[in-house]
Amino acid sequence: MMKKKLKIGILASPSLSGGNNVIFEHLSHIYKRGTFELVLIFDTIVKDEELFWFDGIQKIPRLTLKEAEKTHFDVLIATFWRTCYGLLHLNADHYLYFNQSVESKFYPDSDFNNQNAAESTYLLGLNVITEASWIQKYIKNNYDIDSELVLNGIRKENYSAIGESHAPKESGKLRVLIEGNIQSSFKNVPKTIEICKKSKADEIWLLTNSPIQNYEGVDRVFSNIPTHETQKIYRSCDVLVKLSTVEGMFGPPLEMFHCGGTAITYNVTGHEEYMKHEFNSLIAEMNDDTKILEYINILKDNPQKLETLKKNALQTAKEWYNWEKASLAFEIAILNCIEKKQSSKKIIHNKIQLFEHWFTETNKVSEELKQTNRQLGLKVHKKLSSIWKKYKR
Repeated sequence: MMKKKLKIGILASPSLSGGNNVIFEHLSHIYKRGTFELVLIFDTIVKDEELFWFDGIQKIPRLTLKEAEKTHFDVLIATFWRTCYGLLHLNADHYLYFNQSVESKFYPDSDFNNQNAAESTYLLGLNVITEASWIQKYIKNNYDIDSELVLNGIRKENYSAIGESHAPKESGKLRVLIEGNIQSSFKNVPKTIEICKKSKADEIWLLTNSPIQNYEGVDRVFSNIPTHETQKIYRSCDVLVKLSTVEGMFGPPLEMFHCGGTAITYNVTGHEEYMKHEFNSLIAEMNDDTKILEYINILKDNPQKLETLKKNALQTAKEWYNWEKASLAFEIAILNCIEKKQSSKKIIHNKIQLFEHWFTETNKVSEELKQTNRQLGLKVHKKLSSIWKKYKR
C-alpha cells in the first residue's frame, strides 16, 4: 500500500523579498520532487502576476487564510512572526515555524509592541527550523528550543562569474553595488549610498525592491528585478557594500561571491557562515562607517587586493551547496520536527489567542495615547498662539 503524502500548508507572503525568496526556493524544489503535497497560504487572493518575480512558484496550489480554515493539514509552517498568529484558526497535526531571523530585532525600541509580539512567537510551543547558526543559538539560549538548522542554498545555474552582464567591468575602475529596501531601517540603504558617494568609487549601482526609478548620487537603479535576473547586475559590479544591522543568513554577499565579486559589510549576524575578513571580503565593526569608507577606497587604490578577494570569494562560492541539496535538508528538518514532542493543538491555539488579544489591545491603547497626545498638543498650540497674538497687540 502506497504511503500517503504529507499535506503541508505554508503561510507566506507574495511580496518580493530575500526571506520570501528562500521560502520559495525550498518549496519549488520540493514541489518538483513531489515529496509532499504543498499548499501556499496567503492572507488574501494572490494572482499569478503578483508572483512574477519567482518563476515556477505559480504552479503550487494556493489558498487564502479563510479558505484554508476548511482544510485539515498534516503540517502547517509559519514563515514570519505575523504568520504564527495566522495559525489560530487553521487545523493541523503539527505546527512548525521556519524562523529566518530574530524578528524582534527588525523594530526600534520605541516599537516595543511589535518587538514583543515577534519575540513571543518562541513561547507558542512551535517546533522550529532556522537558517543560521546564530539564530539557532539564540533560541536555544533564550527559550531552550532545539531547532533544526538548514543553511540556505544558492542557484548555481544562475549565480556564476560567467554569463551576461549589464556592463563590463573596467580595469582600474571600481563599481560598487548597494542592495536592499530603501525604507527598511535595518537595511541602512540611504546611509550606505551616502558613504559610497564620499568614497573613491567610480560608479554606484542600486538593486532594490523599492518602487523607484532613480536616486540622487546613484548611477543606475534596478527596481523589483525578478530573482532569476539579478545575477546580471552582480556580474557587472566589483564589490557589494551592504550595511544591514540585522540579517538571517545574509544571502546577497554569497550571491556576489558566485558572480565574481567581493563584499564590504558590518559584522552583522549571519556573516560568519561564510565571510572571512581579508580573505574573501572586508568586514567592519557594526556602525564603523569610517572603516567602511576606508575599505572602499583601499579597493579602489589597490586593484591587486580587489582581485585577491574576488578570487578567494569564488573559492568560497565553489564550496557552497545548491538549492537542491538545501531543500532536501529542509525536507529532513520537517520530518525531524514532526517526530519531536510538541504542545497539543488546543494549547498552541490558546496561546496564540492569548498573545494576539494582548498585542491587539496594547496597540489600541498605544494608538489612543498617540491621539490624546496629538489633541493635547493641538490645544497647547492654540493656547500659545492666542497668548502670542495678545502679546503682539
